[in-house]
Amino acid sequence: MLTHPMNAEQILLTESDLHADPLHPLLVGAVDQVRSVVAWAREYLCQPHPELGRKGPVCPYAQGSLDRKIFYLAVHRGKTADEAELDKVLAVYREWFHHLDPLTGPSAQFKTILLTLPDLPDDVAREVVDRTQERLKPHYTDQGLMLGEFHDGPPAKGGLWNTDFRPLRSPVPMLVVRHMVASDLPFLADDPATFASYLRYFGHGGPASLRGQVQAAAQRHGLPIPEPRADAGTSHANTNQGVR
Repeated sequence: MLTHPMNAEQILLTESDLHADPLHPLLVGAVDQVRSVVAWAREYLCQPHPELGRKGPVCPYAQGSLDRKIFYLAVHRGKTADEAELDKVLAVYREWFHHLDPLTGPSAQFKTILLTLPDLPDDVAREVVDRTQERLKPHYTDQGLMLGEFHDGPPAKGGLWNTDFRPLRSPVPMLVVRHMVASDLPFLADDPATFASYLRYFGHGGPASLRGQVQAAAQRHGLPIPEPRADAGTSHANTNQGVR
């Protein structure tokens, strides 16, 4: 378990903490739901799916995150959600994310924080999670991060390889912080603010297969594409595919 250096109420749990004796007070009454998130990650995210539309696991990073014990679980309790409060809580985890090990190297791309909302009724959770993700997304992409939305709706966003597949279904509503990767382009290209962030991190290089899409989005938004760098492809999350 990790405790925020400035706020003892903000904690991050790993899988082993969910079986501690005694449990952290934050888990009392919610431990089964939080444990189900880890089971979902192992049994769904880390596995192939017939509707995914490509080979490999649903999320190429979940197994690496679990294996490295940097699959961090946060828990926000309450049967109602004050969205202004939730924004503040997420801001703390967003800033903390930047200081969590590993900071550099290949393992850094596997780091993730899952802010679970185990008490929210399903109908409330779907609306709150979707609205929060949409509202805060530009703040995350500006810092080279992504904020993902997961609930049992599931969220309406389709997969990259099969648009009829809804990959963001989860047993507990949550918002997930991770590094932006080059293959996130389709989720960022339609908004000039998020696409501008993408260009800052990946416009100097990125996969050749995405260059046509990058050029089309840049032209659509009237944004210049940065000149290629000598080290293009070796910086910030030189990775291939995300959960969708």
